Amino acid sequence: MQINLTGHHVDITPALRSYVNEKLEKLARHSDSIGNVHVVLTVESTVQKAEATMHLSGADLFADAENENMYAAIDALTDKLDRQVIKHKEKRKDHRGRQKGIPVEDATEEAVQDFIEPE
Repeated sequence: MQINLTGHHVDITPALRSYVNEKLEKLARHSDSIGNVHVVLTVESTVQKAEATMHLSGADLFADAENENMYAAIDALTDKLDRQVIKHKEKRKDHRGRQKGIPVEDATEEAVQDFIEPE
């Protein structure tokens, strides 16, 4: 995962950069298909704003968050992206079962054999 970090009216300190990297690396545990992430940190008078665009296979996710504290805005941003990644992963999941209607936990070996090789 490649992370691009940009600051508007704010200097990106090493501590801020490492905090963003640490938070976004946690999103990689949900999906292996994360390409790159573009994060924009902005200061507008008393409001700290964090925006991110994440490129996944099959979708581009966007989230933004505002708070008085930049670290809290980054936390809220990663929470939103985390929920979106999970939702995207569930949408792409194959819901068709391999047993064509027989729940695996309820099927015994005999039932599966009868289904595969009918008498």
